[in-house]
Amino acid sequence: METNATSNAPQAEGPQKRSIGRYLPWVARVLMGLLFLVTGLNGFLNFLPQPSSMPEGAAAFSGALMKTGYMFPLIMGTQLLAGVLLLLNRFVPAALALLAPVVVNIVAFHAFLAPAGLGLAVVVLLLELYLAWAYRKAFRSMLAMRSTPNAPD
Repeated sequence: METNATSNAPQAEGPQKRSIGRYLPWVARVLMGLLFLVTGLNGFLNFLPQPSSMPEGAAAFSGALMKTGYMFPLIMGTQLLAGVLLLLNRFVPAALALLAPVVVNIVAFHAFLAPAGLGLAVVVLLLELYLAWAYRKAFRSMLAMRSTPNAPD
């Protein structure tokens, strides 16, 4: 170890050790991106097995979304688009904003209608909250109590 001429503190030799915490946003973003890419694609291609039995309320809710003719494809398309954006690291704050109501509904669905999947729903909620915190600077202007429109150019 060498000492700096201006201080007596030892200087590290070679590359500095880096915190694993700097990789957490990347890991959370990729996990969420993969999850929503796969579930969004599954909404259109049906390649994942469906649950054999579902509680009555959960089945009724899912059936109602399908019967509208537009709501289920809209939700799956939103998941697919947001998943792709997260994986490509493009418009991540917009993807998180698009997914926020979807995540709230996933948690509510499992909390009230199908509790068996609540664990994964909570993990998704935690990933969403963590990423929203990690990208909080991008949301700062959206969360302003008062705002004025931009003046025309």
